[in-house]
Amino acid sequence: MKLVAVVVGALALAAPAQASEERPTPSELESELVCPVCEATLDTSDAPVARRMKAYIRARIAAGDTKSEIKAQLVDQFGPAVLAVPPRQGFDWIAWLLPLGGLAAGAIVVSALAWRWSRRRGEPPPPGPDGGEPLDAALERRLDAELARFE
Repeated sequence: MKLVAVVVGALALAAPAQASEERPTPSELESELVCPVCEATLDTSDAPVARRMKAYIRARIAAGDTKSEIKAQLVDQFGPAVLAVPPRQGFDWIAWLLPLGGLAAGAIVVSALAWRWSRRRGEPPPPGPDGGEPLDAALERRLDAELARFE
């Protein structure tokens, strides 16, 4: 029963993804590509190059190109920096793994500091003002009387 649910779920998610690949929308591609001049996504850029790229995307969609084909043509023309999300291959994996490594290192440092701080509590200080002998009874009574005046 669980296997059937998993298969149905996978098929339900695969159909929209396949449709998006074969018939992309301009807004979908414009949010995944970056203007080479202002380095903002095409959907937020109004630079002349961005307007030409948007027109090119619409023309290629009308011609029947897939999402991957359009992206590949723009990468050939402008280089991989035109992609808003770096590809998950080769040296570009660093862009995906470096933030995760930084988060993991930060979590390790914070947990080590918290563990060290919680172990530092140690023994209570010894009695007396200088850590030596306790106060004699007369001095303690006088101190209590003086403190009582301020309450």
